[in-house]
Parts: sequence; C-alpha cells; structure tokens
Amino acid sequence: MAVYQIYDKVFKKILTLSSTSIINLINGLFDTNYPADSTITYNWTEFEDDTLRRILADTIITINETDSYQLEAQMTEQEDIIFRVFDYGYAHARRNAGNDIFSGTLRFPEPKIIYLYTKTPAPDFYDLLLDFGSQGIFRYRVSTFKYLETSPEELTRRKLIILIPFELLKLRDAMKKERSPENLEALKKLIQNDIIGSIKENLNVGNITVDDARRLRRLTQQLYDHIYSHYEEMEVLNEMTDESLMLDIDVIEKEHEKQLAELAAEKDSVISEKDSVISEKEAEIALLKQQLAELQNL
Repeated sequence: MAVYQIYDKVFKKILTLSSTSIINLINGLFDTNYPADSTITYNWTEFEDDTLRRILADTIITINETDSYQLEAQMTEQEDIIFRVFDYGYAHARRNAGNDIFSGTLRFPEPKIIYLYTKTPAPDFYDLLLDFGSQGIFRYRVSTFKYLETSPEELTRRKLIILIPFELLKLRDAMKKERSPENLEALKKLIQNDIIGSIKENLNVGNITVDDARRLRRLTQQLYDHIYSHYEEMEVLNEMTDESLMLDIDVIEKEHEKQLAELAAEKDSVISEKDSVISEKEAEIALLKQQLAELQNL
C-alpha cells in the first residue's frame, strides 16, 4: 500500500459515518447550522496529476440538495493545490449546472483543505486570482483546517470528533525519532485520554452514534497499526492498545445503554407522576360535581 493510501482510506471511511456526524462535520468546518436530519448526497472524485501522483482524498458533499461543500484532505502541502481545488470545483459546477447553464450560472461548492499533517506551517487560506481582462480580476479563496493545531477539546466543541483517529499523527515524528519511556507514556495517554476519552464524551452528548464510536475505534486501530505497531519497543503498548480500544468500546456501549435506560426510567417516572396528579385532579372535580348536584337538589 502506498504511503498515503492508508490515510486516504481512513478519511473516506470517516466520511461514511452517520448522517448526524457528517452534518456536525460540515457545520464545524464551515460555520453553518444545518439540522441533524438534513439530507446528504456524496459526490466522490478521483484524480491523478501529470506525474501520476494520486491525491489523498477529495469529496464534495451536497446538503439538502442545494448547498455543496468540497473537502480535500492532505498530508503534505503542494504548490498547485489551489489549482486542483479550483479544477474540481469547476468540474462539479459544470456537471450539476442543469438548466442553470442556459442562464449562464455555475455554482461552485464551498471548498476547504484539511491538513491532517504537515512538516511546515500551512497557510490559513490560498488565493487564486482570475483575470478576465476588462471585466476585472476576481479572487477565488480556499480556507484551510489544520488538524495538528486543533486540540481534542476544540474538536469536541466544534463537533468534529469523527476526525479523532488522526490524533495519532501528533506523536508520529517524536516516536519515529525515539521510542523513549516518556514518548511511550505520552502515546498511551493520547490513546486513552484524547482519543478514547473524546469518543466517550461525544457519544454521551449525542454528537456521534454507538456505531460511529465502534467504527472510530476500528479506524484508530488501523492507523495505530500502520504508524506504530512495527517498532520493537511497542510490544507492550501494542497489547495495551488492542485491549484498551476493544474493551473501552464495550464499556462505552454499556454506559450508553445504561444512560438510555435511565432516561427511559426517568421519563416513565415523570409520566407516572403526571398521571397521578391528573387522577387526583379528576377525583377532586368529581367530588365538586357531586357536591354541586347535592346543593342544587336542596
């Protein structure tokens, strides 16, 4: 498998999680406010440049059959990235022009470049100037999202938790350089606290489903195996990680089921209390009616 295909595969699988999670992802990346029951349409694309270098991943998601968002995940910064994003956006607009083409309208998707990892700082945005001569110069701007600069807390706040498997990239360089006890402990804490802990928290508040949590665990395991498990020093941590990811998902599911049961019991209790109050009121009304009837007969 080519070096970036594992990240391509994981990113695209992440984009097939529950519709609730995908709507949260779009809202968090683009500062929108679509309701959880919005409809989602996928527009998948594949591309190879002139040197046959395959892009990491490019996906255009349409919400409610009207608004389209273009996501491109990258592991390295490339000089021609702005041109490629524009090309994809234009191709999508042209394919979906429909009757709009007769009115001369092309609707481009809203683009975002997601940098999962970069060795050099990525810019906040890219600009492409479109020069139409006497008609003027127009600016096409593409903003970026830099994963490594985003904390697990920020991911939770913005409901971007389905990107959490890529948290493993934060220690990739340090572990490649030295598998010291300190780095091993840091990786252990990252898995248990930042990844598993974040999955638990977001499941509990409803940002993801139980199935999402289970699949995020599996994707985390895939990335862990690819990045870390081949080092000799990782044998003990490998066993811990396997057990931690497996057992904690079981715990997550049981805790979630327990919470649902508690909520159902609480709801039943409230309904029972209301029924009891209603019964008391009905009894009082019946008594008052009886007393009124007796007074009328006097």
